[in-house]
Amino acid sequence: MARIILLNKPYGVLSQFTSEAGHTTLADFVKVSHVYAAGRLDADSEGLLLLTDDGGLQNRLADPRHKQPKTYLVQVEGTPEDAALAQLRRGVELDGRMTRPCDARQIEEPAWLWPRNPPVRFRKTIPTAWLEIVLTEGRNRQVRRMTASVGLPTLRLVRVAIGEWSLGELAPGEWKDALPAPQVSRAWRQRD
Repeated sequence: MARIILLNKPYGVLSQFTSEAGHTTLADFVKVSHVYAAGRLDADSEGLLLLTDDGGLQNRLADPRHKQPKTYLVQVEGTPEDAALAQLRRGVELDGRMTRPCDARQIEEPAWLWPRNPPVRFRKTIPTAWLEIVLTEGRNRQVRRMTASVGLPTLRLVRVAIGEWSLGELAPGEWKDALPAPQVSRAWRQRD
């Protein structure tokens, strides 16, 4: 039976179990053997990471061809103009290719969000804002590169949902098992 684990990956942690000099990894938080990350979050990103012991499911969750929506809360430097949000929604050019259209909207700062360690830099003269961005693809550092391309550099990035799974109330470094595998398997078959 496949196992799926939801982990709230803290800032500064690599999305892998093998250690690299001076870096904290998933092995420092999840003491479960034979599970692997289904997708990645950069070390400087936080939030929901799915782990599974099922290679086929791992591939399906991570592969952008299956268009699993991924929801991010993004603190950006600057004040988003309507034109910048519209450009994000239409797609931006990264490495000579347009990104898929996405959902992008400005939101209030999430009151429930934990403080980041180390804190995001603060500059008195430059405002910050929060966006919610929902992607169905996963290019390298895509959200950061998209916001930068419209003049809104990312300061903090937190993934809060992948498809039907959400972060819920997991604190940084906490994990829990997701739905039992038979329900998950039926849900995947229905999507095909």
